[in-house]
Amino acid sequence: MHFGSLPYKTKQFFLLLIKLSIVVGAFYFIYKKLTENEELDFHVFISFLKENDAFSTKIVFFLVFLTIFNWFLEILKWKTLVATIEKISFKNALEQSLGSLTASLFTPNRVGEYGAKAIYYASGKRKKIVLLNFLGNVMQMSTTILFGIVGLILLNSKYDLNINYFKASRFLVIIIIVVLFAAFGLKQNKFKIKGISIDRLLQFFKTISAKTKIIGMILSVIRYLVFSFQFYYLLDVFGVNVSYYNAMIVITSMYLLASVIPSVFIFDVVIKSSIAVYLFSIVGVNDFTTLAIVTLMWLLNFVLPSLFGSYYVLNFNLPKDNNL
Repeated sequence: MHFGSLPYKTKQFFLLLIKLSIVVGAFYFIYKKLTENEELDFHVFISFLKENDAFSTKIVFFLVFLTIFNWFLEILKWKTLVATIEKISFKNALEQSLGSLTASLFTPNRVGEYGAKAIYYASGKRKKIVLLNFLGNVMQMSTTILFGIVGLILLNSKYDLNINYFKASRFLVIIIIVVLFAAFGLKQNKFKIKGISIDRLLQFFKTISAKTKIIGMILSVIRYLVFSFQFYYLLDVFGVNVSYYNAMIVITSMYLLASVIPSVFIFDVVIKSSIAVYLFSIVGVNDFTTLAIVTLMWLLNFVLPSLFGSYYVLNFNLPKDNNL
């Protein structure tokens, strides 16, 4: 989209229209998710929360505190990564993180986050911003994979999941073949991402200091531990009698599978809930409780921050270099 040749008032009108569309789209998406969920009736869900005293001041305060801490770490990580090309304040990082969350809420796998963060910067820096956002997501995904593999191994050894090793091996072979082809492509240096060659991508990542990468990974790990504990705390709130160890091996396995499966197969978001229901049934958690917790985690860590993010979307102004 290029607004450079348009009159100022026309550009402002189109920008306002886009901002309103993003906010309305996000709110509509949230409304549809809550009211048209075939697995979890919204009114029954609210009654369930009341029965378990989930609206008590102490519980609400602690859950919101964990959500704030979770996003504080994510915002701090973004501020740290962006500092490699431009120093920004925590307030700017907050605005960009929550604003891009709102803009990406209704996009597949939140891909809209890349473009949303990029438009906060002058056109000459946008490709680097996209790459920094990619790096931040890779750090978080690496943490999820690391904890998830350990959790899945422990879960299988403790509960014998009866995994079909033939199918798993076949899937692994396919992944290896894809990786080999990708490696060959990287070697040939013919692939490009956002118009940037793989060689230039690698060179860019090499320019980022080891200190920045280490801080980013540490923040990703702490953030993972925070929202994983939040899930465990909700299990305790709803009276689920399961040890922290047993809960964590299921939680880490769930986050791994929920993150990997949609990226390999084009499934509906219902798959994530189905994974949680299956895994927690192994440790004796009933389906409704699991679905309620998954919904609450989504409300706390995505919907609530996106409501604040809508304010930043509506107050967004183009940078001085406003070529969109």
